[in-house]
Amino acid sequence: MNDLMEIHREAMRFVDEALRLRREGNAEGAREQFRKAWEWESRAAALAAQDVSLEPTRAVLHRSAATLALECGKLRAAERLIITGLSGNPPDEIADELRDLLVQVYFERPPKAPRRSLRGADKD
Repeated sequence: MNDLMEIHREAMRFVDEALRLRREGNAEGAREQFRKAWEWESRAAALAAQDVSLEPTRAVLHRSAATLALECGKLRAAERLIITGLSGNPPDEIADELRDLLVQVYFERPPKAPRRSLRGADKD
């Protein structure tokens, strides 16, 4: 658990730096720091993923890593983190937040190909 929390703290240091850079108008630097934060927080979430006895910490780490993945435009990674977070036994409030994030992922995701209309599907 100590390694897990140290990895999480490192991720949060990158988040703090990213937010500082964003406030200063350095979008590129902020993006890089958010990417590093996402990588570190994803590691922490992976360490906790199989141990549901770590709830609610487990779900919080997955929510945090998913939020960072979304910030970085890593939609598939965010989706996986959210699903893993929900697959444990997260408290209701955190589960709701994970579901809200999943909705954000689905709204951010562009369609891969134009969808066919169902209009006229009944016509033979």
